[in-house]
Amino acid sequence: MNPDQVNELISAVGGLLNAILWPTLVGIVAFRFGPAVMRKFIESDQVTFKAGGLEASFLQGKVQLAANLVAAVNDKSAGAQSGSEVDAKDIADDVEHAIPDVSAFERIRGSRLLWVDDRPGNNFYERRALEALGIHIETSLDTDDALQQLQARHYDLVISDMGRPGDSRAGYTLLDALRQASDRTPLVIYAGSRTPEHVREAQSHGAVGCTNSPQELILLATATLSARHETWATRRR
Repeated sequence: MNPDQVNELISAVGGLLNAILWPTLVGIVAFRFGPAVMRKFIESDQVTFKAGGLEASFLQGKVQLAANLVAAVNDKSAGAQSGSEVDAKDIADDVEHAIPDVSAFERIRGSRLLWVDDRPGNNFYERRALEALGIHIETSLDTDDALQQLQARHYDLVISDMGRPGDSRAGYTLLDALRQASDRTPLVIYAGSRTPEHVREAQSHGAVGCTNSPQELILLATATLSARHETWATRRR
């Protein structure tokens, strides 16, 4: 596709977006036209909405969340050489669960998240998906730096990989250090497994959960941030 055709496609998709069609159209863009067009769609200023203020941000956040989720799942599938295809309806359902309405979006927006991974490029699309919801993300490459950042400022959630150079269980090392210091910041392990035994082990260390699925990661993160907001709101009353 040439640039003019890409622009026409983006404008057409933007004009057709609504509560039923947008997730399917995002999937079509991803599968039919490839990563380059998907990236342009995600970043384009031409995808606009006939809404104002918070509602417009909410709608655009949903589209960008879906687009980045499609890209993340495609990326993970390609890396695993599984040959599995992304189900646009599944992603649409997950996006609806993650942010079902404007109030859910408002609860999550403005949250602070620390992402600990020695290879941050591996979760580029996942970070973009959460940033589309107005979540502020800072990164750390190792356990010691992450602990320093957590001591220096407040975060609503930590996402950590598992193995890092010199420590094959670095995710647990970080988690155990936090809990021993009475730091109850929720932490999700985003690693190479989501088997029941690994999920149970992560939870036994005090993690919210453990997954290798971009979709489940978004659901865990948004549910945790929403619940944390409700807890703080209750305490302020």
